[in-house]
Amino acid sequence: MEDRDFSEVDLRLMLEHARGHRADIVEGRFVIETEHKRARWEVIVEPDELDHLLVVVTAYPVSP
Repeated sequence: MEDRDFSEVDLRLMLEHARGHRADIVEGRFVIETEHKRARWEVIVEPDELDHLLVVVTAYPVSP
């Protein structure tokens, strides 16, 4: 997270204020469309149904 200039708190806020979502190209994963520091970002997540968690795989800014 540090190499992409966001913290765990930032990530939680990005997920809380998500604009939308769609299926990822990897089955079982989803792309969360959000914003961070006035820029568009995508967060890739994968539900862990066994432990009832949402695992964050990666997050990255989207080029305009």
